[in-house]
Amino acid sequence: MTPFPHPDITSLDALADFLRAHQDRRLYVRWSRGPGADLARDGGSLDDLTRETLPGLSVNSLSVENWWQGRPLRLWAARRLYDYSHLRRDKAPGVHPWILTGTETGRGPDNEPLLTGARPLARISEDVIAEADEEIARQAGRWGPMRRGEDN
Repeated sequence: MTPFPHPDITSLDALADFLRAHQDRRLYVRWSRGPGADLARDGGSLDDLTRETLPGLSVNSLSVENWWQGRPLRLWAARRLYDYSHLRRDKAPGVHPWILTGTETGRGPDNEPLLTGARPLARISEDVIAEADEEIARQAGRWGPMRRGEDN
């Protein structure tokens, strides 16, 4: 696997700053072993249920939606990471989130965007995930990660 070409984002505030600085682009987060592993497989995700190769990388949007205006970017970033944070435990050792951009080519089986032409922008460190968990725990509302399994 090739080394990640960009430095890690090491705090939730740094991630919010990154989102602010790149608000003119569509940003996505992908949970995997990184772009080296993903792009070596011709850029297609594997559907866990059917074992079919999808026509792009399975990602989730990090871009801030217009309806979020005026609310804290830190909370937006925390929620976008928290929703899928279970993947770092459930998928395989070495899975972490990274930020990328590319072209949406369709939707996967969970209605997630599928991306081709992926361009890595940054890697999100484990410290950011811990901060996101803490930020979510401080909120008045209640929700959990979007996790499938026997306990759902």
